[in-house]
Amino acid sequence: MRDNLIFKCSVCGEENYIGSRNKKKNPEKMTIKKYCPKCMKKTDHKEKK
Repeated sequence: MRDNLIFKCSVCGEENYIGSRNKKKNPEKMTIKKYCPKCMKKTDHKEKK
């Protein structure tokens, strides 16, 4: 039931993090706030299509 996801920085577009979620319980796209090494600050990382 859990699918692996790639999270992409919303500012620079760098793919930095890998995570997972249960698509049956959480059908909407995930957004997390994580550190981006390219931007050198905390930014929103959105689920890649």
